[in-house]
Formats: sequence, structure tokens, C-alpha cells
Amino acid sequence: MSNWQKIFSTRVYAEAAIIKGMLEENQIPVQILNKQDSSYPMFGDIQIFVPVHLQLAASELINKALLN
Repeated sequence: MSNWQKIFSTRVYAEAAIIKGMLEENQIPVQILNKQDSSYPMFGDIQIFVPVHLQLAASELINKALLN
């Protein structure tokens, strides 16, 4: 994943899914990496990655969505 950049991290899968959907609606490819422990979901994060060249656009969309 050398051409991908982590832009968001959360412990709530629903939040990650909503952000993934929002980015995909704006034609930004997304990869989710779930690093949560299967027995203890409070341990570990769900990370969202986008292509490096779309990092700025994706970050702006996420920031705008979080401010609303």
C-alpha cells in the first residue's frame, strides 16, 4: 500500500463505513484496514486509506463532514 495514505482512524465501524461511502460518492477510492481485536473491539482501530494523490481532497471532504 505504498501509494495509499492513511487519512482517518476510528474505533467505530459505522463511522468508518459512512466516511468510506462519502468518499466513494465523490469518486475517491477507499481501502479500510480493520486492526481491531475480534474478541475486544475496544482495542485497535479501523483505518481509512486513500491514494496519495487524492489525500488532500479526501481530507477536506472528511473535515467538512465532521464540522456539520
